[in-house]
Amino acid sequence: MADMDPAEKIKELAATLASVSAVLDMEAMRTEIAELREQSADPELWSDQANAQKVTRQLSTLESMVTKIEGIDQRLDDIGVLYELAEAEGDSDTRDEADRELEQLRKDIGELEVRTLLNGPHDEREAIVTINSQAGGVDAADWAQMLQRMYLRWAERHGYPTDVYETSYAEEAGIKSTSFAVKAPFAYGTLRGEHGTHRLVRISPFDNQNRRQTSFAGVDVVPSVEQSDHIEIDETELRIDVYRSSGPGGQGVNTTDSAVRITHLPTGIVVSCQNERSQLQNKATAMTMLQSKLLARKREEEQAALDEIRGDSVSSWGTQMRNYVLHPYQSVKDVRTGAETGNTSGVLDGEIDAFIDAEIRWMRSRERGDTA
Repeated sequence: MADMDPAEKIKELAATLASVSAVLDMEAMRTEIAELREQSADPELWSDQANAQKVTRQLSTLESMVTKIEGIDQRLDDIGVLYELAEAEGDSDTRDEADRELEQLRKDIGELEVRTLLNGPHDEREAIVTINSQAGGVDAADWAQMLQRMYLRWAERHGYPTDVYETSYAEEAGIKSTSFAVKAPFAYGTLRGEHGTHRLVRISPFDNQNRRQTSFAGVDVVPSVEQSDHIEIDETELRIDVYRSSGPGGQGVNTTDSAVRITHLPTGIVVSCQNERSQLQNKATAMTMLQSKLLARKREEEQAALDEIRGDSVSSWGTQMRNYVLHPYQSVKDVRTGAETGNTSGVLDGEIDAFIDAEIRWMRSRERGDTA
């Protein structure tokens, strides 16, 4: 595409945008927007806070998507005029501006193209992300907290609401674990490629001899459950513990035993919630998290059974999925996709869209059985 005439590039991008619009079904989105606007105007909607928030989030997401597509379509028209103006006046500055805008359009349309790949069974759902420190001692706990910040900053950059359900702080620094929800449509499909082990290499700030340290943290991403999901949970198979919420360094943030930890004995899955004021609210949220994890486990077991029948081994992604090297050089690189950047500070501040897009494309190619 680099050697093509600008008019040909614009024509190619317009064709890609038309294809993306067809797959996303703009008319269906506009119809759904009208229905959601009608629902949001109903005064009774807010009698169910959770459903009301879901409706308004979905409405905002669809309106944003339609506005973005329409805006790109208009920009494609405008850039043709800009090139004509630059040619007519022999203006190199205007030509450079047009070239920059054309490159930005290529990126924006590429992002929309990735969105069409989110068509898995639960891709459209919100996501629950759990991060656990692994090998590496205090550095691993610090690393887990750095990852938490990275994902929360990523969500903030996109305007996605988040809700931190539970954070277990380590004694010296960082966190042992955390769970939080990303409350945006397609958050699960977008983030599920982040599942796996994340490896950090750096000079340890906790080592007085300034030695290089390798530490690990695990990221788990599951789809949120919906009312239509049917996950049987036998209350007799649960161990429910209540405890007092605490903040960094053990400082109390609650004077009652309102935090709740639920252990599902048959699977060993443990979930916790401490962000609500009452024990009942924390228990309800923890049960929702448990249902999400059990749903994900059920899906994994079903997929494993299908893979065994097919003799398919390509869906096993492995555990280590990304390396973050801060010393002796600066690099972040995906093990599976090969996506790489030297902008480590940007990545740790939430600039991970390039990695996420590469993961989505990689997962879809593997699921289709592509060999390329």
